[in-house]
Amino acid sequence: MGDGRTVLLLSGPNLNLLGQRQPEVYGTATLDDHVKTAQAAAESHGLDLEHVQSNAEHELVDAIHGARGRCAAIVINAGAFTHYAWAIHDALASFDGVVVELHISNPNAREPWRHTSVVAPVANGSIMGFGGAGYRLAIDAVAGLL
Repeated sequence: MGDGRTVLLLSGPNLNLLGQRQPEVYGTATLDDHVKTAQAAAESHGLDLEHVQSNAEHELVDAIHGARGRCAAIVINAGAFTHYAWAIHDALASFDGVVVELHISNPNAREPWRHTSVVAPVANGSIMGFGGAGYRLAIDAVAGLL
């Protein structure tokens, strides 16, 4: 299961636009702000954090493959890939560490197409709807499961 200390934070498509894109839904904090929140939470638990953001599904799949045997956990906000990216589902299913699904908004309170997650079935749990605080909550969850 990796070194027991490294958490991979994955950010999917359009999350690079946080702070600009739909602030009424996603808030005004940037992705960098959220990564800093996760980094501080990781440090408080004695964990190392790596972050990868990509708008390309294959890059996220490659990052998950690269975490196998190296990272203890993955926290993933897959963005819109959450709802249909079976390649991400399959990659996460091959990861032997903790997986936490993360969303800033609550997809279940939004459009019906957002109600299905292909990540949830291969995650230990999901954190959604708590805004930027979700990043701290996700790292706290990882630490509690490790």
